Amino acid sequence: MTGDVIELLVQAVDRANQGLVVCDQEGHVLLRNAPARDLMNARDGDLLAEKAVEAALGRALAGSEHQETLDLYSPTRHTLEIRAFPLGDGIPPAGAVALVDDVSELRRLEAVRRDFVANLSHELKTPLGALSLLSETLEGEDDPEVVARLSSRLGAEARRFSRIVDDLLDLSRIEAGATGTLALVSLPAVVNEAVEGFHDQAATRGIRLEVAPVDGEIYVMANRRDLSSAVANLVDNAIKYSEPGGSVYVSAERRDGRAAVQVKDEGVGIPRRDQERIFERFYRVDRARSRWTGGTGLGLAIVRHVAAYHGGDVSVESVEGEGSTFALNLPLVREEEAGA
Repeated sequence: MTGDVIELLVQAVDRANQGLVVCDQEGHVLLRNAPARDLMNARDGDLLAEKAVEAALGRALAGSEHQETLDLYSPTRHTLEIRAFPLGDGIPPAGAVALVDDVSELRRLEAVRRDFVANLSHELKTPLGALSLLSETLEGEDDPEVVARLSSRLGAEARRFSRIVDDLLDLSRIEAGATGTLALVSLPAVVNEAVEGFHDQAATRGIRLEVAPVDGEIYVMANRRDLSSAVANLVDNAIKYSEPGGSVYVSAERRDGRAAVQVKDEGVGIPRRDQERIFERFYRVDRARSRWTGGTGLGLAIVRHVAAYHGGDVSVESVEGEGSTFALNLPLVREEEAGA
């Protein structure tokens, strides 16, 4: 085999997604492709991966296939699957090969899927169970006051169930990319429209809801309905997780060359460990409080997907006991480009 062919083979295995390590019958490494080098560099957690691969190759050189899963926690948790096989037909083998897969993202997605199915079942069972119980209690009840109270509860649970279904349909539509046509819209106008419906809710809870004035216009290319829904979800969450006497501030502004909507509250705040997961469907920081506030658990997931298909992102800064600030960032359309 010529040197050029060997070089081509080395380049080919470097392009593979799997880490690949080949050794001779003495255990000396003959080839380690780029993904394997990335997975097993000098960091402490990856030294464990190096040792695990060496051990797997040793077992393969002894004539047996080997497979194991390795969880590493430095600097962040990631999961490796290691498989090793003997090479050649001789005894002992002429060498061995180890394949290393980083399955961290796959494991994370599997966990998200399991959580979603479990949480969806729970979220749907709660109003359905309440509807069933209330209807049984209502049956045969003659007291007009009791009938009125139970009927009101029935209506509330039916609306809760309807909100969950509506949010699920919206999220599925957005995730599927069925977002409709994007058009030039005024961001302050969308913000004002979205906030308008929450003044009574805020006043009922004793919360001051304020929209900051905007200096000039801010234009974005957006689906007006979905953008308004995203802003409304952020405002709704801010009110629900604020204490009576607190304030919620909403602003639209230009920041770092982008258009941004900020929703700031003085509420309970979000623990740091939960801040990366709050945009997952049905993820709850405090399940007991979430049941009391009556949310569907889908609002922030909708916000994240709306931001993504508009070419933007959503972020959160929060301190427990002091409040949270959510920022929905979108590409800015300059006024000259908008024809303004």
